[in-house]
Amino acid sequence: MNMLRVGLIINPFSGLGGSVALKGSDNVIDQALALGAEAKSSARTEQVLTELLAYKSSLEFVSASGAMGGDLLAQLGFQVAILDQKIPERSCSEDTKLAAASMLSDKVDLILFAGGDGTARDICSVVGSRVPVLGIPAGVKIHSAVYAVNPQSAAEVLKLMLEGELTRLREADVRDIDEEAFRQGQVKARLYGEMMVPEEAAFLQNMKCGGIEKEEWVLADIAAEVIEQMEDDVLYIVGSGATTQAVMEELQLENTLLGVDLVCNHSLVAADVTESQLLDYMDQYQQFKLIITVIGGQGHILGRGNQQLSPKVIRKLGRDNIVLIATKAKLKTLEGRPLLVDSGDRHLDRELCGWLNIVSGYQEQVVYPVSDGIYQVRSD
Repeated sequence: MNMLRVGLIINPFSGLGGSVALKGSDNVIDQALALGAEAKSSARTEQVLTELLAYKSSLEFVSASGAMGGDLLAQLGFQVAILDQKIPERSCSEDTKLAAASMLSDKVDLILFAGGDGTARDICSVVGSRVPVLGIPAGVKIHSAVYAVNPQSAAEVLKLMLEGELTRLREADVRDIDEEAFRQGQVKARLYGEMMVPEEAAFLQNMKCGGIEKEEWVLADIAAEVIEQMEDDVLYIVGSGATTQAVMEELQLENTLLGVDLVCNHSLVAADVTESQLLDYMDQYQQFKLIITVIGGQGHILGRGNQQLSPKVIRKLGRDNIVLIATKAKLKTLEGRPLLVDSGDRHLDRELCGWLNIVSGYQEQVVYPVSDGIYQVRSD
């Protein structure tokens, strides 16, 4: 087995604003911390590295010190060369760029990084297509196609490389949105460049499809079906997206397009709630259901832009209380690929795998498979 030299970059604050409904982490770190948010990028990186412990003798890492990767690698016992780079207590995008530039000079075989679209942008601005990269999804917004489906999928890609089974590379888009506009309910995404990723489509996510669904009559039918099935005194947790927005519009209630709202007896209980607020409200109700939709093109239903729906929330909710809604046109964009869950809890993701009914019109449902990114691939 050949030695693989991997550069590791962790954005310690990536995804910090997700669980507290801040729609991102750019320029809101203090606010997110004050609201009780916890950084998860290191934990998601640890999931990848734990899967690679059996390959220690064939892996050599290059990383910045401290929370940007060095501490975690040393803790797990990997060979690591620490970059000659002073890392402040609160690292920023410039630190990411400097680390990436140093890794290019160090001639790493691949850069593994944990973050969101902002982190991918920073690395792309330095690396471009000069060295392969692989992203561990840890941000709130992940539109770029340089990320693995989840941490376990990232580990699978590296295992294939280590075993000599994966050699082809392809270019993948790096996209990002304006977070300030995002927090106002506007999605303004643009292409920032391309990076090279290992060619293994089963483990890599697609670029998120943008745009608002044009089939207004289909959305109205879906909304009518969901509302007709609503039960009295049940707390309905309404996730983000244009499809769920149609339900709120049919109810004539204000909607947080990119947040999570709560509805009971056709009235708005709370808008744009955080994870902790959501758990508090669930304690007050005996019954609750979750209404969510699918990210077009990618297929994610959990773990992308809705981190308020944490593993703790989903476990309390239960799989049978998830109401999934999507137009057949959106499902067709997946081209037969399964829906994806990436909650951050591997065991929970596995429990959510299988087949789910999807409301696709008035008195109309389709059945569709759900995968954790590993289970479905290996069972084919």
